[in-house]
Amino acid sequence: MEAQHKPPDDGQNPRLRAGPGRSVRPEALTITFASSSGPGGQNVNKRATKCLLRVRIADLPLDPPQADRLRTIAGPALVGDDELLIIGDEYRSQGRNRDACIDRLLALIRQALVRPKQRRATRPTRGSVERRLREKRATSERKHRRGTADD
Repeated sequence: MEAQHKPPDDGQNPRLRAGPGRSVRPEALTITFASSSGPGGQNVNKRATKCLLRVRIADLPLDPPQADRLRTIAGPALVGDDELLIIGDEYRSQGRNRDACIDRLLALIRQALVRPKQRRATRPTRGSVERRLREKRATSERKHRRGTADD
């Protein structure tokens, strides 16, 4: 049992804010519902509450480097032809599972928008090098004194 939900494009659908100046068009999302597993008693057998959210990465408001970061971050959620598949079945209602999927998508996009800090190679300070060498000498001296009496 699988039901498909595509938001109507009547101009009243608000865009989903993904970050400063970034928003996702609701038409880009394909939301389907399927039978869920887990707790819920008879309700699980009667209702399709598991939410499957699909969106093509090309339809997201991302620059190429950001899209590459999203592909890396997404991991197993990346399926098929450059498409994200986010599954939500934590809750017993369609609405809450749909909202959880959308929240996860927006969190992934926000994470992809942040450029990782470039690591700059640094050298140890002169004092730290001297301390390390002094401690090495002290340890070596201590171990040398542990030798047998007939040395």
